[in-house]
Amino acid sequence: MNTYRVPLTKWTSDVAQGTHALEHGRWSRTRIPRRALVLLLVLAAIAIVGVYYAAVIGRAPASDATTTAQVRPPAGGLTVLRGTQADLAADMARVLFTTAPVVVVADPVRQATLATAAQDAQRRSAPLLLTSATRAAPGLLLTPAVETEIKSLHPGAVLAVGVSAPALAALLPSIKVVSTTTGLPPTGPPPPLRRTAVLERKASGAGAMAAAVTARAAGAQVITMPGYDPRAYPEVITALAAARPQHVLALGAGFGAAASLSAKVAVAETGVQLPGGGQVMFPYRRLVAMYGAPGTYGLGVLGHQDLSASIVRVRAFAASYRALSKVPVVPTFEIIATVAQGSAGANGLYSYETPVADLRPWVKRATKDGLYVVLDLQPGRANLLTQAKLYASLLKLPDVGLALDPEWKLQPGQVPLRQIGSVSITEINSVITWLAKLTARYHLPQKLLVLHQFRLSMIQDEYALDTHHSDLAIVIHMDGQGTPGEKVQTWNAVLAAAPHGVFFGWKNFLVKDHPMMDPQETMDRTPQPVMISYQ
Repeated sequence: MNTYRVPLTKWTSDVAQGTHALEHGRWSRTRIPRRALVLLLVLAAIAIVGVYYAAVIGRAPASDATTTAQVRPPAGGLTVLRGTQADLAADMARVLFTTAPVVVVADPVRQATLATAAQDAQRRSAPLLLTSATRAAPGLLLTPAVETEIKSLHPGAVLAVGVSAPALAALLPSIKVVSTTTGLPPTGPPPPLRRTAVLERKASGAGAMAAAVTARAAGAQVITMPGYDPRAYPEVITALAAARPQHVLALGAGFGAAASLSAKVAVAETGVQLPGGGQVMFPYRRLVAMYGAPGTYGLGVLGHQDLSASIVRVRAFAASYRALSKVPVVPTFEIIATVAQGSAGANGLYSYETPVADLRPWVKRATKDGLYVVLDLQPGRANLLTQAKLYASLLKLPDVGLALDPEWKLQPGQVPLRQIGSVSITEINSVITWLAKLTARYHLPQKLLVLHQFRLSMIQDEYALDTHHSDLAIVIHMDGQGTPGEKVQTWNAVLAAAPHGVFFGWKNFLVKDHPMMDPQETMDRTPQPVMISYQ
């Protein structure tokens, strides 16, 4: 019997069709051995994969793989970055980036070029650094800080924007420098620095702008502010309260000392705002107040009606100033908390100290309805600081301030209504220090302190008034009564004697002014009063 043997190549072909042997001169169908089939399929798959990867590798070099910068949160809670434009931008890169596959270097002088560089840096998630060129010295020069930072980032390429690429390459001999984005490696954004915020004052210059671009490239939140105090702007307060950042970087020396700015940021993060918006009293609002003691008709207009009617009436007073004011007008209660008495009383102090429980309903309702409240002290022989501390629980509220009335301060042996009282600057400053510390301790918005005055002798050594606490807004309130001419004379004298750093208020008397000035006449002052009271 002759057996027909299929050649190897033919056998391989026939296996795919299910035939592999021919006996007695004819084909016969048999079962394919399982192991042979599995082996052949594996070999075929390997061959296909090999051909695919050879094609892919030949078509796309390994350098096309996307690379990502390595970023880190800043050390510490809050840092103020200072220095030249170039060094400010380099400092931001140093603080936030450990490596960067691409670095953008730009000329800070030409705005159009700088804008292009900012766009390129943002698209590539790259830090933006600046040359030290100025309009007076436009040549290419890198400060030591900038050159060191570029090298420490180990970039795959540096993009020169508005800068000569060959000249920059000469300064960075070991680094690839290109002038177009086509020469850059592909990059992706790093993981965002979600708990890092950067404060930038609007229009602060090229250095701050480049630093802000770098911060955004690193995934930090940049908050642009009209000024340097985050408490002053409602939108900044809202942003910080939402972000609650663990790390804050501020761009430029204008933000002041880190400790002071940190305290302001802590206040902003509470999100609590004063009536009229923001957390800084003036010049961002104007108070229009009714003065008096609830339930006591003879002590002022606030006692002429009940609580609800008082709110309606003070709102009407405030409404008459809105068309005359460029800032919000806030209706205000000035409540006499300690009332001067004709007799010594049980404590021998000639001053009745209203219980907190009696004041709280008025304070709670007024502040709930959007009013500001001021607690006024007529101390008699009492110490002003001692009396102020009686009302600490109310002064811890964000929209409650304090007023001191030296007219009713008695010296040993004096009794009320026999003389115009006076108070030492030492006693006033002790209240200022205590109130500022209370405000800072509880991260409260800036708190109002009013000093009533119509004679210069009422505040002794007024020049030494402590006006250096950013937690307080101090108002010297002109309380003179009489004809318009007499009141203006008193106003001018009060202004001339006041120290730097205070604001000014004005009081209109419903009965004792002859005649009482209308809102237009009241506002026709320089400077315009930030607080106007009616008694």
